[in-house]
Amino acid sequence: METSALFQRLCLVEIRRLLMVIGVAIIVIILFQCFALPYGKGWSVSSAHEDSVVMVISNPILSNSSKSSIRVFHIMTNGSDSSDLGEEAGDEDEIENTDADYDLSSNKIEQNDVLLKLGEMLGKSTDNTSSQEKPVETGSKQQKQVGETEILEATTSSTFGGIQSDVGIVPSVLLGISKKNGENRDRDSITSDSFFPTKVISLDHMETQTKNAELLQTISVTLNNNSKRDSISTLKRWEQSTSISQMNSLLLHSLVYSHSMKPRRLSVRDRELLSAKLKIENAPRVDNPPGLYASAFRNISMFKRSYELMERMLKVYVYKEGEKPIFHQSKMRGIYASEGWFMKLIEGNKKFVVRDPRKAHLFYLPFSPHMLRMALFDHNSHNQKELAEFLKNYVDLVAKKYSFWNRTGGTDHFLVGCHDWASQMTRHHMRNCIRVLCNSNVAKGFKIGKDTTLPVTYIRSAENPLKELGGKSPSERPILAFFAGNMHGYLRPILLEYWENKEPDMKILGPMSRDIAGKRRYREYMKRSKYCICARGYEVHTPRVVESIFYECVPVIISDNYVPPLFEVLNWEAFSVFIQEKDIPNLRNILLSIPQEKYVAMQLGVKKVQQHFLWHKKPVKYDLFHMILHSVWHSRVFQMESK
Repeated sequence: METSALFQRLCLVEIRRLLMVIGVAIIVIILFQCFALPYGKGWSVSSAHEDSVVMVISNPILSNSSKSSIRVFHIMTNGSDSSDLGEEAGDEDEIENTDADYDLSSNKIEQNDVLLKLGEMLGKSTDNTSSQEKPVETGSKQQKQVGETEILEATTSSTFGGIQSDVGIVPSVLLGISKKNGENRDRDSITSDSFFPTKVISLDHMETQTKNAELLQTISVTLNNNSKRDSISTLKRWEQSTSISQMNSLLLHSLVYSHSMKPRRLSVRDRELLSAKLKIENAPRVDNPPGLYASAFRNISMFKRSYELMERMLKVYVYKEGEKPIFHQSKMRGIYASEGWFMKLIEGNKKFVVRDPRKAHLFYLPFSPHMLRMALFDHNSHNQKELAEFLKNYVDLVAKKYSFWNRTGGTDHFLVGCHDWASQMTRHHMRNCIRVLCNSNVAKGFKIGKDTTLPVTYIRSAENPLKELGGKSPSERPILAFFAGNMHGYLRPILLEYWENKEPDMKILGPMSRDIAGKRRYREYMKRSKYCICARGYEVHTPRVVESIFYECVPVIISDNYVPPLFEVLNWEAFSVFIQEKDIPNLRNILLSIPQEKYVAMQLGVKKVQQHFLWHKKPVKYDLFHMILHSVWHSRVFQMESK
């Protein structure tokens, strides 16, 4: 009896200790969720396949009755890149391996803002599971497909570390960033093999709907209307948003305060640029110059004078160094065609290009970031530093052979790149150059007033780049707003969550078919819509901005920190609408609040500026080739300051 009583007492003591340990553990987890993770949200990453990742956004401190609407999106890959233009990509016989909004080469996800920042915030590095990863073979000629697969309704409960649903429990795990060769990966080289695969319990029915080539699954959880409204700011809390008015202020500041490196002495060309700057600043007033729409410009008088001086004075030297295909080879079709068209037209130009570099005001570095990536990117490596190092060696070669780079630190040199990686490749060794970039993110190193935006122009036919140009009149546009596209990035799923199938005059769609009928339908939607939604993808830029102008539809730009093309001279607010990402819930009200008279004026502005966004095989006055060149000229002129 005494032995039995003693045993019972010992058991009670052990049970109390166990309960105490469990209680302490629960308290620690609650405190971690409340304070270590902002907004009380728990983040987890799990894997339905070894080559796919599922991201779960959950709130671990919810009542059992709280419902969560979970939307699942799959990004599936068989190739090296994905195309953002499934709805209006190009000729049917052309399969593009490029993406205006994102590049997923060799399973690369370093540009995925959500996963990148999650890894950065949670900051845990582990090595024990890296051996489980399997590299996915990629092919440069294959094509990715993106589509929404299902909507899964789940009930969240206070499981403190997981989401419990009808199909099982999704375990919450901290996102780890792997080490490579014993060192932490650089923030800008985090890739798919940086994230450790974990298994999702009891999700067999989801696995049956995926493919072996599946790269990424992103689950965006919206708990209720209020939490959906906060989800955009939550996802972007690491990045400060810059509004269009703030960008205008930055531009004005850049015109007042020069960023250029002063040479030891002013050359003849420097004095010519200073003279041009003085003439532009004191330009005679003109109200309605022929061939230009004054309302679309910030200062039509200064632009007209600047353009005239560029035509009369500007001389460009194109470096002969560099071998094809990285240098001197232009790609004339596809999503990155802008960099190819400019290279082709400038190298064949006799008006602006000079053979003697001593006569040049500007120096063009004739390489293609897209071709550099295609030619040198090692499928076993995901580090852009290797490509940046290649460009550094090229700059060192130019600096050693010529005196011009060292004289100004590269401030009178410029490059043109539309590939997403161009911004990262050139941000160190070419940071002083005038960078003409499609990925013009002011929050990621794009300098307003020095750098300038390259429009994303998807070219379907190199022989006829103006195919299908034009649209309906304002009275023949019954659709209030239109969007269709792949679910790239965090923003588009939220756009569809609010507006897909919500209003009859709001055609907010997911991916459209790539066949001839689907592309025709896409164009007809744009031509019959008052406003065309230009929502960012994985990066801030999208080809829909130029597409809207092509089809005379007023662009509605929803992309915080995106600097629109030709920003230094065009008054974009005269012919487009800027809506901050957080205001997606008010999209319809904002558009309906625009008076009809103002809409008609903006639509007229779109038609008038269309000429500035067109490529011609033989450049014409005020076309895109000349406008890009003028942007570079304008940047260089206003960086000049006298001693």
